[in-house]
Amino acid sequence: MNLKVLFIITGLCVLGCTRICAQGAGTTDSLSRHPLIHEIGVDFRPVYLIPTNEFFSGKNATWEPLRKSVSAHLKYSFRFHPESKTGKLYPYTYQGIGVSYHSFFDKAEIGTPVSVYAFQGSRIARLAPRLSLDYEWNFGASFGWEKYDPITNSYNYVVGSKINAYINLGLLLNWRLAAGWRLTAGVDLTHFSNGNTQYPNAGVNTVGGRIGLVHTFGENDGTAMPDRPAALRTTPHISYDIVLYGASKRKGVIKPDDSYLAPGSFGVFGFNFNPMYNFHKYFRAGASLDVQYDESANIKEYEAGYSGQSEHQFYRPPFKEQLAIGLSARGELVMPIFTINLGIGYNVYHKCSDTQGMYQIMALKTSITRDLFLHVGYQLSKFKDPNNLMLGIGYRFHNKR
Repeated sequence: MNLKVLFIITGLCVLGCTRICAQGAGTTDSLSRHPLIHEIGVDFRPVYLIPTNEFFSGKNATWEPLRKSVSAHLKYSFRFHPESKTGKLYPYTYQGIGVSYHSFFDKAEIGTPVSVYAFQGSRIARLAPRLSLDYEWNFGASFGWEKYDPITNSYNYVVGSKINAYINLGLLLNWRLAAGWRLTAGVDLTHFSNGNTQYPNAGVNTVGGRIGLVHTFGENDGTAMPDRPAALRTTPHISYDIVLYGASKRKGVIKPDDSYLAPGSFGVFGFNFNPMYNFHKYFRAGASLDVQYDESANIKEYEAGYSGQSEHQFYRPPFKEQLAIGLSARGELVMPIFTINLGIGYNVYHKCSDTQGMYQIMALKTSITRDLFLHVGYQLSKFKDPNNLMLGIGYRFHNKR
């Protein structure tokens, strides 16, 4: 399956389900009695372009360092009514969809991508009656990149695809100017990557500032952000997540005297069984049984004859050498609609060096119904090597939230 299509489908599902999940999240309170609180906002983000590749340091067509980037964002969000069950549990949380335009001041080689993303934010601490410290994350897809081409764009050995994932995390000061108006300002980190589905994939990373203005429709003073929210608790219990996922990836082959890109794409398929103890309304943790089949694993040991006149060819390794079974520790930040899952694990069963050792997982789970969710994740190997995307669907059993 083409991963570009998967990026688009997954992004549309994440964004499209936001409204559906909003209607289904308050199972005890109907939206007719407790309507959503709607918001619209704009952000301007001037940032520093981190020179993680020599392309940004000046080895490009202009022979000038690339050090800055700017983006403009238009965002729609909603909050749950403070009298609804979800609003009482998460009184400061907002979520929605956004669109942004990015400039890296090198349109010919990098492009001016447009991102479409889901986002969510909430309060970390109250600093003053009208001032709080908040966080916000953005996750989606960015379109319109100029990718590497050996003839027409040979310096850009950074971006290998027209579509890249967009990931952003920010810390914000949130100042309530007046009823219905908030000013936000802070810092954020951004990462663009294609998830190892195409080469090159060096990634584009930025760090910098942001300033924004948010208008809340129909808000009375203090209604949407109560200073003393109702104290509701989640009953501690064990829930069980089952996830099925797939992806495709490219494979680089590194040998003592040579390195090259294996032809074609390789499939990845996996299964997670994840028991989690729900400690708190914001947090659950547990373990996971992780089974993954990687079609590219250990192919470097099965290369066919190479004459130097055509591309490298490989035999298919045995199934047992491409299968890995691991155990991981998992923790989750639980919020309305979205859950962020982080894990670190070790492959207890492996038959080649490609699947040996530790792996790390970061995933976003997006609720479709109370128990069914989309799963968009990424796996690293040995804390540094990009491995593969994890695009799939999951179901939660024994969910008492």
